[in-house]
Amino acid sequence: MGKNLKKKGKHFKILKRRYKFIIFLLSIIIIIAVAYIIRNLKDKEEVQEESKLLNTIEIEETEVTENKTERMLQVEKLRQENSDIVGWVEIEGTNINYPVLQGDDNSYYMTHNYKKEENTYGSIFLDKDYDWSKPSSNLLIYGHNLQNGSMFHDLLNYSKESYYEEHPIVRFTTEDEDLEFEIISAFYSRVYYKSEKNVFRYYYFIDAENEEEYNEFVQDAKDASIYDTGKTAEYGDRLITLSTCSYHTEDGRFAIVAREKDKN
Repeated sequence: MGKNLKKKGKHFKILKRRYKFIIFLLSIIIIIAVAYIIRNLKDKEEVQEESKLLNTIEIEETEVTENKTERMLQVEKLRQENSDIVGWVEIEGTNINYPVLQGDDNSYYMTHNYKKEENTYGSIFLDKDYDWSKPSSNLLIYGHNLQNGSMFHDLLNYSKESYYEEHPIVRFTTEDEDLEFEIISAFYSRVYYKSEKNVFRYYYFIDAENEEEYNEFVQDAKDASIYDTGKTAEYGDRLITLSTCSYHTEDGRFAIVAREKDKN
């Protein structure tokens, strides 16, 4: 009888220790989950504020000239806060309305905002290899695809031709130029293995070495397009490519390519 009581007592102590450990583990998980939710909400709020940032920068009417639009002046003032801000991208009628950053690598602004603060949403950023002194042929711009609709999530809507027809123009503004680009292609893609041949690695095209390379990129983009926009580009036209992640396949991507609109 005494032995049974001792066994029961020992078993009870073991269960008690296990119970305490489970409670402790659950508490840690809850704390981490709450911290993650709070951080996520904070990052989301910062991104929402970022999309409205340009409207908070006041420009005197007397500062606006034929050569300097209000938006160009706003970008110029933004660059005083962070010289990595190279421009502003907007597609009217969508949630795409953000400053564009360019860093020394293509990873920093995946996890930092325009203030250089850590942010899980990151920033919209231009490929590090784009050379402003030329300038290069193609503004290759990346952004996260976030399910809450922010950053470059709306790019996926271009899988529908009707959406393209409603939003055919990408506006990109620097402190020196206020440009409009008309979309010529929208397509699904992915990051290809090095061993794969004869595939369209659009994410490598920044500066064409010659007319043949430029035309090949444009033709590949047109061939990959989900629908025919009826638009194309000619050698010498500046291009802009907006790229984001897509979950239709492993390492999937979705991109749109646009050419600078004639100013006439």
